[in-house]
Amino acid sequence: MSTVTFGIAPGYGEKLHAALGYSGAVRVDDRVEISGQAGVDDDLVIPDALEDEIIQAFDNVERTLATVGATWKDVIHVNSYHKVAPGADVIGEDHNRVMAEQFRRRLDGRAPIWTETGVTALGLAAMRVEIRVTAVVGSGN
Repeated sequence: MSTVTFGIAPGYGEKLHAALGYSGAVRVDDRVEISGQAGVDDDLVIPDALEDEIIQAFDNVERTLATVGATWKDVIHVNSYHKVAPGADVIGEDHNRVMAEQFRRRLDGRAPIWTETGVTALGLAAMRVEIRVTAVVGSGN
């Protein structure tokens, strides 16, 4: 029988759980799935600068993984959603540069698979990025 554990990050995660009724993470044995993480602070405020928003989203992935005993080094798959203008045919280099910098900084050479999707709307009107990951606890050791 599998062991299932749900996790809710303190601060922003608790607020979203109370408002919308979902958990930020679930761990089934050693496999972890997290919900999409926005670049919000604990008051659900989004930074003005895109780079700061992406970095905050990466921080929130880290905080959410920690609720179920995982880290960025356990991540095997990343889905990122990037707001683009209707009709845009590419996700901007401003997004890609910061995403790649954060992968290098947090993954210590590990290269998980990555699916990057352009969208015209996200959960909050001001959001420009959302990041969701899958991890296997212990796989990054």
